[in-house]
Amino acid sequence: MPISAEKLKEIMPATRCAATFAGPLAAAMAEAGIDTPRRAAMFLAQIAHESAEMNRLVENLNYSGAGLLNTFPGHFSQAEAQTFAHRPEPIANRVYADRLGNRDATSGDGWRYRGRGLIQVTGKRNYADCAQALGLDLTAQPELLETPEAAARSAAWFWRKQKLNAFADEGDLEGCTRKINGGLNGMEARRDYYERAMRVLGVVESAALNPSCPGLPRASTTLPASEERPGWPG
Repeated sequence: MPISAEKLKEIMPATRCAATFAGPLAAAMAEAGIDTPRRAAMFLAQIAHESAEMNRLVENLNYSGAGLLNTFPGHFSQAEAQTFAHRPEPIANRVYADRLGNRDATSGDGWRYRGRGLIQVTGKRNYADCAQALGLDLTAQPELLETPEAAARSAAWFWRKQKLNAFADEGDLEGCTRKINGGLNGMEARRDYYERAMRVLGVVESAALNPSCPGLPRASTTLPASEERPGWPG
């Protein structure tokens, strides 16, 4: 569905690139069947958190020693955490080694295929899958995911692959977050973005609460007639 720069700015007040992303996001959302206000609200809320309001298209790995121990438990001893602190490339190569299709730490794959795009595509296997879907050579040129068009399309690709429209249709913020994050990191911020997006996009809400996210109203199953659109096969 179309999304204006003005509405993006309302949802993400700190963004510096609403005008840059309005067109690419609208096109990417159409590709993924994000075609109702409820779906758009969930999608925009999640990318707002994942990309620091579209201001950061590459994963920030500049962790302190304490941050490493909290974020990647089991990957570093106390002494190692201090040695690796504020060294993003070695951190990436350590924490992403031998997983997500990456080779060992000495290969540099962890850094090469660190999180990029609006929903942080991470790991060589995911880059390859995304590359096939988008028709871009992302394994040879991973930095392509830092362009607005590819950043938006990669997020939409992930959204459709994970069937996240189903969570959006149910107003299931917690379930959607788990599919993206693997946990509930940043849940309070995601909830704030979601509630703001729901208001900005004019989603009709019922008084019923979504049991998966206490305190967050479930979106109504009925949209205004002017906004009704056919579903998407996910």
